[in-house]
Amino acid sequence: MTAPQHHIPEPMMAAYVAGNLPQPFAVVVATHISMCDECRARHETHLALGGAVLESLEDAPVSDAMRAGLFAMLDEPAPEEPAAPKPRGIYPAPLADMVPGDGPRWRSIGMGARQSILWRGKEGSLRLLYIPAGQAVPDHSHNGLELTLVLQGSFSDEGGRFGVGDVEVADEAVEHTPLAGIDSPCICLAATDAPLRFSGMIPRLLQPVFRI
Repeated sequence: MTAPQHHIPEPMMAAYVAGNLPQPFAVVVATHISMCDECRARHETHLALGGAVLESLEDAPVSDAMRAGLFAMLDEPAPEEPAAPKPRGIYPAPLADMVPGDGPRWRSIGMGARQSILWRGKEGSLRLLYIPAGQAVPDHSHNGLELTLVLQGSFSDEGGRFGVGDVEVADEAVEHTPLAGIDSPCICLAATDAPLRFSGMIPRLLQPVFRI
């Protein structure tokens, strides 16, 4: 696999390490890190810097009750750690447990395109998108942030070409028409925190049905 050319922006990486990213975006970032040597190194650097900051902090006084509670916890047997997730097919380890064992629950959204919603909540949604080779996604802009990671194939838009492992960050200022590469269907992992803004009438009418 060619090394990814489109990476996680620095502020987003810092927010991920600090635990401040909403769940859908955190999953995309974790999945990209597992696929990208460059961002894995940046992630480790952020962790090291965070540890150095913690070590530089002055000691804070702890009450006797809190100290006793902490020592009591140390005396308890450690819970058995769950097995680390393993990659499965095109789905890297951070994503594999979210995809059913027999594959995504695809739902048609028209013109051969399909989606599988993996997670949905107050923080946004996380979904898999399947776009047939050579087909375009309807032109749209954004009401918030959209983070898209390519798992198979590729797509191109006004921002360039995105292959396996590449991540595209799109916000309210971006309007684009992603076009899947002609060699194979494109499967992406996409996180959003607000509905998209479609230009065409039909996509806008179908939007509530497909929860895009």
